[in-house]
Amino acid sequence: MIGVVLAWCGVGLGLALLKPALWPARPPLDIALAPLRARTRPAPPVVSTADPAWRQQLGQTVAAILRGFGIQLRSVRADLAVTDRSLEWLCAEKTLDALVALLFVPAMTAVVALAGVKLPLLVPLWASLVLAGVAFMVPDLNLRLAAEARRRDFRHTLGVYLDLVSISLAGGAAAEEALRNALADGQGWSFARLRDALADAQLEGITPWEALGRLGRELRVGELVELAASVALAGTEGATVRRALTAKAIALRARQLAEAETRATAATDRMVFPALMLLFGFVTFVTFPALMRAIAGF
Repeated sequence: MIGVVLAWCGVGLGLALLKPALWPARPPLDIALAPLRARTRPAPPVVSTADPAWRQQLGQTVAAILRGFGIQLRSVRADLAVTDRSLEWLCAEKTLDALVALLFVPAMTAVVALAGVKLPLLVPLWASLVLAGVAFMVPDLNLRLAAEARRRDFRHTLGVYLDLVSISLAGGAAAEEALRNALADGQGWSFARLRDALADAQLEGITPWEALGRLGRELRVGELVELAASVALAGTEGATVRRALTAKAIALRARQLAEAETRATAATDRMVFPALMLLFGFVTFVTFPALMRAIAGF
């Protein structure tokens, strides 16, 4: 019995050590606001996103196997594009997570067996398969959550971009010139993607709003597609384009405000369950001695 308790204590300690790696803590507020307080523009951080060679080879092999079976994974293409990830990275992530989950149950079974507890062979076998299947799908969920967060940031950036374009149009700039001038001082991946789209439009000889609409479809950002359609319908007249952009910015901010209120309401509703559990534990703690004395009296 002591061996089983020690084994499960070891499992709990291992999970506690894995928590900071899986859910890293947010940086302190002063560190997060340091770039905003700097007088000069901060240099972009140098982050190496290249995976090791063996990981890239694993992802390419798994992706080739999936293509051989006719599995294209088209549903995650937009999420990969918005998070600047590749299909090979996703395949390697899914494979490694499944392998780790597949080996986790036999390792825990061996630890429990050392404590003197024997389990039937089918129990760890089915547990390994089920856990591996769940772990194989976890990267898709993480990718979807990261993509939604990036799309939300992109919508905020788009609202700022529309304001800058409207100001440039009010100053007498042409529509295409205003679209490019508004991106001159923007930072972050959202402004970089917008700059790349307009640069591609200039090289391909298409209008900027066509390139913006194509970017919106690639990233699956409906607001950008609607913006491109509105500007295309407005034509090239500065005042008409400015009115269309101003109306689009107002609608975009109203939608963002509604989404923020929805998220706040959902977070408030989620706080009810911990409060109820705390109340239930307190009531149980208070009434348990009296209940036990009443039962003993019978």
